[in-house]
Amino acid sequence: MKILFAASECVPFIKTGGLADVVGALAPVLARKGHDVRVILPLYTAIPEKYVNAMHHVTDFEVELGWRKQYCGIEALEQDGVTFYFVDNKYYFGRSYIYGLGGDEYERFGFFCRGVLNALPLIGFIPDILHANDWQTGMIPALLKIQYAHLPEYSKIKTVYTIHNLQYQGVFGIDQFKDVFGLGDSIFTADKIEHFGTANCMKAGIVYADEITTVSPSYAEEIQTAYYGERLDGLLRAKRNHLSGVLNGIDVDDYNPATDKQIAFNYSLEDMSGKAADKKALQEQLGLEVRPDVPLIGMVGRLSNQKGLDLVDYIIGELMEEDIQLVVLGMGDAKYFNLFSWAEQQYAGRVAARFQMDIQLSHRIYAGADLFLMPSQFEPCGLSQMIALRYGTIPVVRETGGLRDTVLSYNEANGAGNGFSFFNYNAHDMLYTIRRAVWFYHNRPDVWQTLQTRGMEGDYSWTNSAETYLSLYQSMLNPTEAAK
Repeated sequence: MKILFAASECVPFIKTGGLADVVGALAPVLARKGHDVRVILPLYTAIPEKYVNAMHHVTDFEVELGWRKQYCGIEALEQDGVTFYFVDNKYYFGRSYIYGLGGDEYERFGFFCRGVLNALPLIGFIPDILHANDWQTGMIPALLKIQYAHLPEYSKIKTVYTIHNLQYQGVFGIDQFKDVFGLGDSIFTADKIEHFGTANCMKAGIVYADEITTVSPSYAEEIQTAYYGERLDGLLRAKRNHLSGVLNGIDVDDYNPATDKQIAFNYSLEDMSGKAADKKALQEQLGLEVRPDVPLIGMVGRLSNQKGLDLVDYIIGELMEEDIQLVVLGMGDAKYFNLFSWAEQQYAGRVAARFQMDIQLSHRIYAGADLFLMPSQFEPCGLSQMIALRYGTIPVVRETGGLRDTVLSYNEANGAGNGFSFFNYNAHDMLYTIRRAVWFYHNRPDVWQTLQTRGMEGDYSWTNSAETYLSLYQSMLNPTEAAK
């Protein structure tokens, strides 16, 4: 098959969140299975120079955005068996930020969507499957169906649209959309891309794509309810026969405690001594009391309500009455910066917070912590809990989305489970679950070792998920075969 991923970010070139990990890891796996896989993304100023220097110019053309005509260059490089294309326009992408500051996001990513479609014949690659991701590419399936599908080159392209986080939808004024895309009034109705008086990029992707996926089976079910559906639940229920959840994977070579060069000491199930040494090294690095006997809880991720940090805020005094240590790494909302800054002062030697993007430190937290706390309000998939399991760090999670699909709470009756979890979004349910985990840490080393073993032996690779995507693609291209 010929497969093209369109995304606003992709590792190793540019990353702000999990979307970049998904595209950057899935594409090479599919390529290794013998498919012609390519990725197209914007050419941001922030892309490291070593990659820019390796690119070659493919073509350039003008993109019409309403009354504007804008330059669009296509640069390319090959890596891991995948061709990566970069859409070049200094006005839109030569800025100091990736998302959100200029007030013209609809125009920036409108240009990107139009540029992707216009580029296909010029780069000599008409995909069988065009796989768009999140709101920034939501208009690609819409424009393809509305304005391109009658053209011979485009008529057989099938589209998949993946929702990585339903909360971020790309909502703008209808007049702005009309100006940029040249669309008539008939498109801005409740059954198409109009949404409560606005134009909605994510809704456009959901309405016009041939198939819709999310990044975990549980999230695919949850977003069809009012609580998780972000005012799109009715549409998603209507599209449920074309909606599926495919669990993300992680890069198991990058996240491997036996070979990870970012951590102080390597270890494996055959020799776990390095994990205790990593804990000591982390305590020393962050100025915590060096104690092998104290359970160290790690948190790595965006500092926001979505990640359940208001629960931590509510009970942090009670939590720190326990004999534990807490390490937090991330960037985000000021109120959580204030919370963890205060906690670091209040509980000196027991709490350490670092407000930055530090890949090496994140690896060291995964390796050195005993427990990993992830009490998310909602979690489309989550990668951190899978990384923690890979490093033998026991997750404590709320049962939502991908957390529910990957972490099974330890059951004393039958011995099943690989972590600890709670269901209600409630601070004291979380506190009880942490206390339960800490009890097992101190009193049942046999159970603890079993949980670590299960975590480290788990399969978090892209292998199974890649096969699921390939089956979906095949069913779209050969629907009669799929029906059999």
